[in-house]
Amino acid sequence: VQLQAFGGGLVQAGGSLRLSCTASGRAFSNDIVGWFRQAPGKEREFVAAISRSGGSTKYADSMEGRFTISRDNDQKTIFLQMNNLKPLDSAVYYCAADPPGPHAVLASDEYDYWGQGTLVTVSS
Repeated sequence: VQLQAFGGGLVQAGGSLRLSCTASGRAFSNDIVGWFRQAPGKEREFVAAISRSGGSTKYADSMEGRFTISRDNDQKTIFLQMNNLKPLDSAVYYCAADPPGPHAVLASDEYDYWGQGTLVTVSS
């Protein structure tokens, strides 16, 4: 599956952005999908993941309550709604697909497919 993320940009602290990730190739509904982010000089970190049906989600503690992951399997798209953004949220955000199961969603090296990333910059 090929993934393409977009929707990043510059936003002031407290603002919102909605990222999207579109998939092409095989049936997208078969894949658990996640979002990761990487800030300059830092390791890539888990943001959120969503189950194949969209009925189950998981978030990193620092994003819980501010970020919402969702998916539209008919449109082969996943979304990351980010509210109350903080300067520390500035990073390149990546979508990824197909970890081996729900037990592996936190680990970036478990995902087989990655999008190219979209830059989010939050100004103070």
